Amino acid sequence: MRVLVPERLADPGIELLEQDFEVDVLLDLSPEELLQRIGDYDGLIIRSATKVTAEVIERAGNLKAIGRAGIGVDNIDIEVATKRGIIVANAPESNTVAAAEHTLGLMLAVARRIPAADSSLRGGEWKRSALKGVEVSGKTIGLVGLGHVGAIVARGALGMGMRVLAYDPYVSEDRMRSMNVERAESTDQVFEQADFVSLHVPRTPQTMGLVNEDALAKMKPTAYLINVARGGIVDETALYNALKEGAIAGAALDVFAEEPTTDSPIFTLPNVVVTPHLGASTAEAQDRAGITAAEQVATALRGAVPVHAINAPVPVGEGAEFVAQFSGLCESLGSLLYQLTDHAGDTLSIEYRGEVAGFDTRLLDVSAQKGLLAPMVFEPLNFVNTPALAKERGLKVETSRTSESADYTSLVELRMGETAVSGTLFGPRMQPRLVEAMGFDFDVVPEKYMLFIRNEDRPGMIGKLGSILGEHGINIGNMAVGRGEPGSRAAMAVTVDEPVPEEVLNALVETPGFNEARSVTL
Repeated sequence: MRVLVPERLADPGIELLEQDFEVDVLLDLSPEELLQRIGDYDGLIIRSATKVTAEVIERAGNLKAIGRAGIGVDNIDIEVATKRGIIVANAPESNTVAAAEHTLGLMLAVARRIPAADSSLRGGEWKRSALKGVEVSGKTIGLVGLGHVGAIVARGALGMGMRVLAYDPYVSEDRMRSMNVERAESTDQVFEQADFVSLHVPRTPQTMGLVNEDALAKMKPTAYLINVARGGIVDETALYNALKEGAIAGAALDVFAEEPTTDSPIFTLPNVVVTPHLGASTAEAQDRAGITAAEQVATALRGAVPVHAINAPVPVGEGAEFVAQFSGLCESLGSLLYQLTDHAGDTLSIEYRGEVAGFDTRLLDVSAQKGLLAPMVFEPLNFVNTPALAKERGLKVETSRTSESADYTSLVELRMGETAVSGTLFGPRMQPRLVEAMGFDFDVVPEKYMLFIRNEDRPGMIGKLGSILGEHGINIGNMAVGRGEPGSRAAMAVTVDEPVPEEVLNALVETPGFNEARSVTL
């Protein structure tokens, strides 16, 4: 597989990719050159300069993964990539420290008027009294957003003796309390109480223009606004008017609605500190972003789900790694369910029991669908396009969960109509086990080639099975037997070294005592 890198990437990131893939570093490709070349590559890693448009994606017939060495993905057409089954992953934590440090630096710079003092002294002036600032200790910093960056800013502010007030509806009160952060019930509360308002939210339709004329009017006349998040969150015209009229004391900005920009009315104001989008511009952050992006693309090209995929159902939060271990099991169960079901129907029911039921299982939902759909579609399935293809085919997915699981710590059951299969992970190595199929309880490790049999529960059936398979040169790897009432009905789940051909299946069902035989490939 080949990976294209059209922008500078940390050497360790390139070296990581070169372990398994052919890597072409072609810097400064024009849009036309990118269109001409992209069809030859399976992976693409970019920063902010390269625009991955719908046209680029349509030309990328082999592309499976796009890595963004940074947080923002505004330069990638996510919708088109998703429709094409291309995983898009970013490096959301690579610049968190850099952005947080820049936030704190800008806060101190605007509070103590450091840029103005530097400029004045370089101009031959010694004006101490004219450049008096304010202390941050004892003041309140109000954070709009308490994600990775906001949390680091909070720690830094607490270290400087500040009160930290934060609004983030997705962070629990208990979590904030453990961080020594006070919870705000609204953005208005932050605007009204904070001496320094710092923004830490993405640019979305909901956050565009969040800091507008009304919000600025709620701020103290002694307050400062800091934005190292995204341009467009602040209405720059409203901010200019508020600063000029003295409605707020000052502002420190690293991002702007239009970038690059070198000519803004805000730049003419003395109570403003500005930097040209430097939040992530440290050597360490750039290296981390490149390495993370390389890791994400490599993971995707190996067929797994990158942890930072933004258009795939990646498990998040507590238990994410635990849940991810069930992905292969769920895909195998989906494939098995399809092959054991005569009348598939249009509804896949998934039940999570025990420990796994307490976590985000969206990845597992898709894994099960992926296994189920694989025999039905011609398109290559992955964690991005599977939900869309399932919807196109009218497949309904119903999930349920219960904290109780009588025999296993965690259990996953898939059902279509009257057919159900169940599995779990067992032991310190979290080995997959099939524990239910064909209406019987089993205990067998699922393998690539398997044979499932319904038979009468009478002596000699296992021996007859072994003889028939042996006569046809088929070796048995493992076997599990499920029974109903003694002497009534039974079933066998058998792992074999190769697919069982049709004539062997026919030989089995023609043998007295055998009712059904199915060859399964997982």
